[in-house]
Amino acid sequence: MSNAQQLTSTITSITRVGAYWHMVLRAPSIADAVLPGHFVAVAVGDAGSSMLLRRAFSIHNATIGESIEVIFAEHGAGTKWLATQKVGAQLDIIAPLGTPFILPRSTMSCVLVAGGYGSAPMGMLARALKRQGCHVEVILGAASGDRLFGVLDLKRDADNVTVTTDDGSSGVRGRVTDVLAEIIGQSGAGVVYACGPMPMLKAVAKVATEHSVYSQCAVEEAMACGIGVCMTCVLPVIGDDGQTRMVRSCVEGPVFRGDRVRWDDVHTIPADTVGAPIPGGH
Repeated sequence: MSNAQQLTSTITSITRVGAYWHMVLRAPSIADAVLPGHFVAVAVGDAGSSMLLRRAFSIHNATIGESIEVIFAEHGAGTKWLATQKVGAQLDIIAPLGTPFILPRSTMSCVLVAGGYGSAPMGMLARALKRQGCHVEVILGAASGDRLFGVLDLKRDADNVTVTTDDGSSGVRGRVTDVLAEIIGQSGAGVVYACGPMPMLKAVAKVATEHSVYSQCAVEEAMACGIGVCMTCVLPVIGDDGQTRMVRSCVEGPVFRGDRVRWDDVHTIPADTVGAPIPGGH
């Protein structure tokens, strides 16, 4: 949060890309501080709107001294409103937010796994890893071919890209985890990075742990404020001391070690959590 700024940003481009929208926001002072995995919190709705909560989006790209880019899908009222905005419109944004991906200290083989537009931050990450001399494998998955994002760009940024779709309309029929174990083995990967829907992250973390590979997962939680105040994005995570605590995705995350998140207990407060309510207590 130390580098985050709130400012009024002008939309310089907004275009449809398959099932998604690609938006470029002028934010020169923010762009300089962006790292792979950071996100931006955007205020939606006009003055007097009932949509009070910000919408959080992974930062897809940052052009130093100029702009940041985001990818979004029309899910609800907020993103549908955002899709109606035109070039020249101004948005209230806060960025860069969150804890970014941690790059390895030494050169190694890395696997990047993304579901749907969870691929948004992966281009920045792939380029950062390549600059460090790492071998980069990418697995992109989606329900169908039209829900994939960034395949061609990632083919330029990575050493190899494997595509999976649930319906087989593009690439391998199946899910990202159907090919993950084989790619970890073939590449001798030392780390797996993942971004996408929570069930996918749970499955990816499980495969990585089974193969004794370190994983980092950027979680998809509703981050209404983006700065750690509203507590809408908490989830149970095991700390270095072995104790479970409810931590904020927007501040302590959104990137967490995959083997530390209690995926089966997300959206609950496990009984053994530090500070958990005592049944029958007062």
